[in-house]
Amino acid sequence: MRPEPGQVLHFSEDPTIRIFHPQLVPASARVDSPTTPYVWAVGHDRAPDYWFPRQCPRAMAWVGPGTSSEDRSRIIGDGCGTRVHAVEYGWLQAMRTVELYAYRLPAEPFQPAEAALVATEAVEPLGPPERVGDLLELHAEAGIQLRVLPRLHEFWDVVIGSTLEFSGIRLRNAIAG
Repeated sequence: MRPEPGQVLHFSEDPTIRIFHPQLVPASARVDSPTTPYVWAVGHDRAPDYWFPRQCPRAMAWVGPGTSSEDRSRIIGDGCGTRVHAVEYGWLQAMRTVELYAYRLPAEPFQPAEAALVATEAVEPLGPPERVGDLLELHAEAGIQLRVLPRLHEFWDVVIGSTLEFSGIRLRNAIAG
């Protein structure tokens, strides 16, 4: 599930959204102005970050230009691709059963903001939302290793201390380390 040229995506468990209105940014998000309301979306490269139930904590790491071969081998694993996503066992059932939808939005009103894209005006979807489908299968088809762990924090600590590129979403929902 990736956007086509001229599109960005917004993932939601709500298939009834007719128009996206800017919302206030959570205080924990890292953008220029946390008091500016935004419509959030992602492009092709960051779409896999959202192939999860909305509240699911996830730690993601991937090979970047500055990644050492030692870190790639130690954290991702030899022969295991270039990207790994990790969730906790407690979220596995939700990953299997969630009804996740992708809304295709026009790219024009969006500007880069950290790893996401934001718009400050209301945005109408380009059509009805598409059901994303089996999230485990989506990861497999994309060649993204999906790890299921007892707790994320130990993995996260290793990842952020490495030369891999990374992103953590909803980590506040993870089991306390």
